[in-house]
This record gives sequence, C-alpha cells and structure tokens, in this order.
Amino acid sequence: MPALPHLSRDTLLAQGGGPDPATGALAVPIHPAVTFARDPDGALRSPIGYGREGQDNLRRVEALLAALEGGADALLFPSGSAAATNLLLTLRPGDHLLLQRGMYYEFLDWIGRYAAAHGIALDQVDPSDPAALAAALRPGRTRLVWIETPSNPHWRSIDIAAVAALSRPAGATLLVDSTAATPVLTRPIEHGADLVLHSATKALNGHDDVMAGALVCARADPAWDALRALRYASGAVPAAAEAWLLLRGMRTLALRVGRASHSAARLAAALDGHPALERVLYPGLPADPGHAVAARQMRGGFGGLLSLQLRGGPPAAGRAAAALTLFHRATSFGSCSSLAEWRANGPAPELLRLSVGLEDPAELLADLQQALAAA
Repeated sequence: MPALPHLSRDTLLAQGGGPDPATGALAVPIHPAVTFARDPDGALRSPIGYGREGQDNLRRVEALLAALEGGADALLFPSGSAAATNLLLTLRPGDHLLLQRGMYYEFLDWIGRYAAAHGIALDQVDPSDPAALAAALRPGRTRLVWIETPSNPHWRSIDIAAVAALSRPAGATLLVDSTAATPVLTRPIEHGADLVLHSATKALNGHDDVMAGALVCARADPAWDALRALRYASGAVPAAAEAWLLLRGMRTLALRVGRASHSAARLAAALDGHPALERVLYPGLPADPGHAVAARQMRGGFGGLLSLQLRGGPPAAGRAAAALTLFHRATSFGSCSSLAEWRANGPAPELLRLSVGLEDPAELLADLQQALAAA
C-alpha cells in the first residue's frame, strides 16, 4: 500500500491521495484493469498482478484510511457486511466471540446462525459494565470482542480504552465499529482498538452512490495477513469505479461531518424536552448517559445521528415519520441529504432515527416540529 506523509486529517482528506504520480492529474484516474502485463523477464511493473489483490484505486483509499485512523494497513471490501463477514470467517470451531448487546440487528441475527453452525461460542454483553465484560471474557478462548460506538440506533457511547484494558490481557482482539463516528471524530486505535470497521457506504462516501466497507488494523500481524489472503481467495474487493467514487466522497468528509455534527447538536438541543418526546438520544447532550465518554473519545463534535423516542410509542413514531417532508424516509445514514428511518417491525419501533445532512438546520428543525405536532 502506498505510504502517505504525516499530514493533518484535513490536509489528507482534501488532497485525496493525489496528484497522480504518473500524470500529475489532481483527480486521480480510474484504473479498471484487473490483469497486468509482465516484462520479458516476468517481472511486474507494480506490486499488483491481478485485480483480486486490490488495484490502484482501492490501494489509494486504503492508504488514506490507514493514515486517517493512525493504523498500519487497511483493506477495502464491497460492503460493510462483506468486511464483517470476511473477518468472522477467520474464526475457528471452539473460538469464542463476544458481541456488544444492541448492535445492528441484522448482523446479530446472521452471526447467531453462523456461529451455531460452525461451533463458535457466542455471547452478548453490555461493554459499558466492566464487571459484566470481565465475567463474559474467556481467557485463551475469546478471539474477538466486537463493539460499536456510538451504537445504532440508541447512540450509546462505549469506553474503548476500558474495553481494551480488559480484552488485551484475555488475549482477545478488540474490533470497534466506528461507522457512526468516522475517523474525523474518533480514532479507536488511539484508545486501544486492534481493528476498526467502517461501512463506507455511509458518511465516508456520503453521496448515496457507493456501497463499500473497510477494516483498518493497528498492526499488520499474521492474523492480518490471513485476512488479506482470505479477501484475495474470496474475491471480496469492490470495483475500481466504486473505489474512485469513495475516494472522491472522502475529500469532503471533514467538512460534511463537521456540518452534520453542528446541525445535529442544534436539533438535539432544540428538541430536548419537547412535550411529544420521551427523550432525545444524542451523545452530545450533557444529560446523555454516555456524554462523558463521548466527550473524551470524540473530537470536534458528536456526529450527525440522533434518535427521537416519542411519548406515544411506535404509533406516534410512525405518524411523525410519515409527516416529514425534508427528511427523506430511507435506510442508511451519513448522506448529504437528511434521512429518517422508522420500522414498525424493527428492533426499536419506538424510535425515529435521524441522519442529519447538509440542509439549513432551521428548516430541518421546522420540519421535525411540524411532524411531531402531527404525531
């Protein structure tokens, strides 16, 4: 992977890995080739001989992500789920996997079935409770501890350093899903994480036109080499065009995340105490149970995601969702456009999940206020 100079986050993002060394192009070219010619002596002109190894566009994104996270290396995948799946495929029968309770429900459902079929012991725990976490760890058997902070859709903040302090002596690898925070706000490796997961479909891309995922490692050790080999064998790499679009989206990441964080904080403060709401779930609110942890781990804002718990329960949340006009009813988050999601049959039907985009925050607030009035 090409090395990037030690520059600030904002400079790394704005430069986007350019200019292209071969042409000087500031918008780096798309390299769609998946196979590469050798010289007469059989030598390759670059380290890549076949597309499954990860060609130039992928490697640029990987280099940028590793630099942003302060990691040793990164691997790009076709989706966040593909990144998670490839990591889980490195577990063996008899291994123990410890997951944060309340994670992404579709993933929990899938990994539960996978673990049962492959002889992997699986437990869920509240990682904010040190005693519960210590009791759930199985020294020598727990291979992977998996947490998400802030966690979707309740936006709970987990103390990464505290989890690392318990996981490491047990011989477990600590993975942090930092999709909601992005490396703009949190760098989990600085707090003791071994691996960082991103659904790059979300804020990293930010334009609703790319599906991708990534893993970043603190150390390029034999386990990381095995994961790279598995990605090659499974062919779990995105196409060049997707990697190019992702890199283009990341060039504005700091600006987008900063604006979304500022607007979300404004909306959360304005709606806190609203008569139609039981509570506003947002780590930036001083009364939030995880605010102190979030303030310690998140630099420059608390993210663009919040959830509203309506006093009228799921029916009221559904009516509010239907009344929104500026917030689009859509899955995913981290887009330039503001999104709202409510599912009657989801894991938290009492919540209206909001992803704040780049619109005028005063207009977004007015939309939410009229929707709550209609609920």
